[in-house]
Amino acid sequence: MDRPIRSLLFIPGDSEKKIAKAPDCGADVVIFDLEDAVAPENKSAARELVFETLTQTVPEHRAMQYWVRVNPLDTGMTKSDLAAVMAGRPDGIVQPKTDGPGCVRQISDMLDALEREHGIQPGLTGIIPVATETARAPFHLGEFADAGLDRLVGLTWGAEDLATAIGASGNRLPDGQWHETFRMVRSLTLLAAHAAEAQAIDTLYADFRDLEGLKAESELSRSEGFSGRLAIHPAQVAVINQAYSPSLDDVAHAREVIAAFANNPGAGTVGLDGKMLDIPHLKQAERIMALADAYGIV
Repeated sequence: MDRPIRSLLFIPGDSEKKIAKAPDCGADVVIFDLEDAVAPENKSAARELVFETLTQTVPEHRAMQYWVRVNPLDTGMTKSDLAAVMAGRPDGIVQPKTDGPGCVRQISDMLDALEREHGIQPGLTGIIPVATETARAPFHLGEFADAGLDRLVGLTWGAEDLATAIGASGNRLPDGQWHETFRMVRSLTLLAAHAAEAQAIDTLYADFRDLEGLKAESELSRSEGFSGRLAIHPAQVAVINQAYSPSLDDVAHAREVIAAFANNPGAGTVGLDGKMLDIPHLKQAERIMALADAYGIV
């Protein structure tokens, strides 16, 4: 299987100091941000710095994938962002504030032309939309399954911009749980990603100092079916990587499940440790072993 993305670390596109540390951060994906992390007066300088960074290594020799978050379509800056960085061959584009698959198709069409212009293999540049940052967007999440977006690598969701879009004063309850609207949107994003056969990427954990909270929430997230999550601080990366990787206990149990079915060829159900297992358990075990192989877990 293709190696899933566990951690995606945002780095401001205008911060030379933070960008210089990117190769050592340990993330599966670094996202050079041209959007929210960059003030309007610094956009041009950020594009130049990100392009220079991309050109320092070819994709095949990068320590991790290099993606770029561009500005939303309604800002009028998206084409300029893409034109400035695509010659550097980013691995993918994070597209914010999409209303649905139609917005992603617009970006995809731009990438088609720029890949031809720069001699890049057609379709090589992936797209991950932040698919819930407008009030309209959640109503179109299910449409990604039949949109035919070959560049679609994953779907993620955003709680901060959605709160702004709907005039909410917060997105979490006093106990840390999501408010109902945000919990609903999160679940819809998870389902939409799997329906589209794309990776389901959970949103950021805003309190970057609370690593225990991040760990607990990420482990729960993985158990629900998310494959990774966004990060806003390098300290979060190792916690996220571990949370979204199979544990040694997971791998050992998966081996036992697979062996139990192998020892009973043709059986639809088998017994293991006093429990009855059926084919969905076998498929889950096979998925865990594929993940373990992808991440080099013995």
